[in-house]
Amino acid sequence: MNEFLAAAKDMREKLVAWRRDFHRHPELGYAEERTAGIVAAHLERLGYRVRTGVGRTGVVGVLEGARPGPVVMVRFDMDALPITEETGAEYASTIPGRMHACGHDGHVAMGMGLAELLTAYQNRMAGTVKLIFQPAEEGGNGAEAMIRDGALEDPRPDVFLAAHIWTDRPVGSVDITSGPVMAAAERWTCVVHGQGGHGALPHQTVDPIVAAAHMIAALQTVVSRNVSPLETAVVTVGAIHGGDAFNVIPAQVEMTGTIRTYEPSAREVVLRRVREVMEGVAAACGARAELEMTPLTPAVINDYAVTSVVRRAAEAVLGPERVTSGERTMGSEDAAFFMRQVPGCYFFVGAANPARGLGAPHHNPRFDFDEEAMEIGLAILAQTLAFYVAQD
Repeated sequence: MNEFLAAAKDMREKLVAWRRDFHRHPELGYAEERTAGIVAAHLERLGYRVRTGVGRTGVVGVLEGARPGPVVMVRFDMDALPITEETGAEYASTIPGRMHACGHDGHVAMGMGLAELLTAYQNRMAGTVKLIFQPAEEGGNGAEAMIRDGALEDPRPDVFLAAHIWTDRPVGSVDITSGPVMAAAERWTCVVHGQGGHGALPHQTVDPIVAAAHMIAALQTVVSRNVSPLETAVVTVGAIHGGDAFNVIPAQVEMTGTIRTYEPSAREVVLRRVREVMEGVAAACGARAELEMTPLTPAVINDYAVTSVVRRAAEAVLGPERVTSGERTMGSEDAAFFMRQVPGCYFFVGAANPARGLGAPHHNPRFDFDEEAMEIGLAILAQTLAFYVAQD
């Protein structure tokens, strides 16, 4: 057995205890005070140089090897989601309306385990390991907040790594893909202005509900007719609100949604066409569309060279037959902000086990995962770090 996988398996009881404790006490973005405190205390006990309050509640731990060498940064996100848990697990959330429904509890446990494992190898390291425990990944852009607070300085990393527990894949497998793996995301909001009036006298009004309906239908052509079939994009209307009474045509309708793309060229086309379609269709209905687009995150794009090292590490830990490539998702990740400045690899650690009822999708009230995934993710990260900073 690979030495790092054996070490990770020896830590299983600690990993599970940490993870279940965080799961019982979930904290939302920028409120991860308890979680961050546990992490910081753990790193300090291990002898890391620790900085807290980075990006409000983030923690940075630095471990320097015996000799100079590359600086490798590993990111672990800490925040939970505003979801009421329905797993029935004995370690279920104790806080109504909050739940670790995306595996971040497991990520923090992996990070604490990695921190502990690395101390045994510190005298054999030619380089520096920088562990980042990040707040507010779930829509709060905690990565940007940490960068503003200097997370990429003192020392500046040469390589970035991140792993995600992934219930779309079976436990015991990993997927490591070069190039784009997670999409750029935008949030859009549109107010359709019409002219309200009596529901029985529609000819005296400009009906924004009818205009919004035509706009939604027309938006479906943006991807199907403006984006190359060899590229990928998503345009979604997530919410629509208009009107309060059965016999009144309202003066306006509000809609909001998201746009997801991988390639900058496709993004430019989609943003332009969404605006043209919404404003044009509204005008054709006699209404006016007031559209606001807000960029959220860029795409996560894995560096070829770094990804090759991570793949070699995963094959050393699991064997080539359990390492795949090709996993891509239109979900977004603010790790992209780190990866715009540092070449890196973001990979997926299989965590589903249907035989044990563990396979609900991410952000679902019944989300849970096979905890063996933490051992595998930890071992692959440790082996990757060894390839970068181990002395000859």
